[in-house]
Amino acid sequence: MPLEACMLVIDNSEYMRNGDYPPNRFDAQADAVTTVFSAKVDSNPENTAGVMTMAGKSPEVLVTPTQDIGKILTALHGSKSSISGSVDVLTSISIAQLALKHRQNKNLRQRIIAFVGSPLSEGVDEKQMIKVGKKLKKNNVALDVVCFGETDLNEARLRALVESVQNNDNSHFLLVPASSHLMSDILLTSPVLRDPSEAGAGGSGDAEMGGGGGGFEFGFDPSLDPELAMALRMSVEEAQARQRNADATASTSAASTSTAGASTSSTAAVPNTENEVTPKAGSKALPSATSASKEDEDMEDATEDDPLLAQAIAMSRGEASSGGSAAPAAASAKKVVDEEMEEDDDEEDDDEEDDDEEDEDAEDEEAAIAKAIAMSMNPQDADEEEDDEDDEDEDDEDEDEDDEEETTALTKGKK
Repeated sequence: MPLEACMLVIDNSEYMRNGDYPPNRFDAQADAVTTVFSAKVDSNPENTAGVMTMAGKSPEVLVTPTQDIGKILTALHGSKSSISGSVDVLTSISIAQLALKHRQNKNLRQRIIAFVGSPLSEGVDEKQMIKVGKKLKKNNVALDVVCFGETDLNEARLRALVESVQNNDNSHFLLVPASSHLMSDILLTSPVLRDPSEAGAGGSGDAEMGGGGGGFEFGFDPSLDPELAMALRMSVEEAQARQRNADATASTSAASTSTAGASTSSTAAVPNTENEVTPKAGSKALPSATSASKEDEDMEDATEDDPLLAQAIAMSRGEASSGGSAAPAAASAKKVVDEEMEEDDDEEDDDEEDDDEEDEDAEDEEAAIAKAIAMSMNPQDADEEEDDEDDEDEDDEDEDEDDEEETTALTKGKK
């Protein structure tokens, strides 16, 4: 905020006892005055602020511009016990201007912040308001008016006063309706306490506050919670970056699609006047012989594994070439089919024989297993059977020897 010396003009009339602003109008006003004083003094170490009343017997300056908040609190506490009478806005503003004129640091800009919470006198019209406003403008005094309580009766005249003082958006009119929000919170987010460099280009400087916003970027004063403001700002930047990336991706895909469509249209054929198709300039036309040979190669690859398909293709080609050669082709195709059926029958017979052999082998194995079990149960019988088998083997050997001798004798007799 710029260097400023402020006079806070408070309303201490009988209307301040009403409880439509929690806890009552005067206490809500006192809290708002303390907030404004702290904001002004904390924004710059050279800023000062004073307090004066505009009701009672007559307007009275309680504290001249100072940086001591203790004096401000003491003045507010003392004025609470002197609530009486009605407000005199024009006289109070003139006295506040004189108090600012005698400020110690002449480099400080002059500003009056008036809190009006009771109805203005009926004798005060807009012309008188405008006259006082022009006087303030002439002396380079800015004016902020906080209107609360009797808003319907005071709004028009107070707006005219602020507009007459307006100079480069240095004055503001703030309308605070009765609500659950504290007046001090509304002031914190209002143009009254906003840095002019953050306010941007403004119009009349008026504002109607229902409980937030105040024109700040995120709806609250970033100086109150810098970490939250930084987090919100980073979140907004990330969202904007994601949106930019999505837009770039969409534009790239659209460009590629349009390029593909253009290339497809450039290779399309254009019919000529003789109902013949001629390729466009820059396009390449493949010869028919090349395409035919490629089709033949694909057909040969497809028919290598399927002789029936090859035969059917041959038949179709034969029928297409000459109608008389269809019968031999059909006969040859039938012959091929018969041969394949015979081969299938032979394969089935071989499979049946293999199954029979496997069954016999399984029976022999079962007999051998049964025999082994029986031998293990009767060892004597097993020995006898082994002897019998040995005797049978010897008998077989003797028979073989006799057969050999007979064969030898027969061979000699023939010689």
